Amino acid sequence: MPRTIDLDERRRTLAEAVWAVAREEGVQAVSVRSVAAAAGVAVGSLRHVFPSRTDLLRYASDLMKERAGERIRAERLDGTPQENVFAVLRHVLPLTPDTRVDMELYLTLVAEASRTPALETVRESAAEGLRHLCSVVVARLWGDAPLDEATASEEALRLMCFVDGLAISLHMGSISGEEAERAVLRESEMILSRAAASRRALATYPASAAEPPHE
Repeated sequence: MPRTIDLDERRRTLAEAVWAVAREEGVQAVSVRSVAAAAGVAVGSLRHVFPSRTDLLRYASDLMKERAGERIRAERLDGTPQENVFAVLRHVLPLTPDTRVDMELYLTLVAEASRTPALETVRESAAEGLRHLCSVVVARLWGDAPLDEATASEEALRLMCFVDGLAISLHMGSISGEEAERAVLRESEMILSRAAASRRALATYPASAAEPPHE
């Protein structure tokens, strides 16, 4: 058991070194040698834990998602529904040094997955994680409004595309953090509006219309 704990600690230390290199020099500078230097370990010692750059990126990505989840779960959602949505989504948008590194790492994985099959599952896992997060956000916004499976899937996909586009705009510097927050609030209001329309439709739809005709 102690050896397992030591190995976990070493993995996390090396993942931190991946982020340190990425923050200072960009993800393209991440390599076995640069990470070993940042972590203060021998290349051979690093390769014993992560044999290749792909293994380094894959573990750093998994840890990135784990920590983003921890930050989201730690949020105190005591604002308006729209404010709560931004409080959650800001953890997956490049608005801080750490989340900007997360974004760069994700874009690198997307670019390299086409020629590195081992990274394809990482990219798919990241997309699935965002899809799940958007599904949870949609469900919270709709509340007790009727939300069938097809509509829930459509709403989650729409929000996911919105978040992806917003993240790219932030990454390219075409919008500010304040503009991103306003965009999230507007998008949340639109989802709330559709939920309210669904609730009104259910309330005004004649109950008898749903019943089969009597013989």
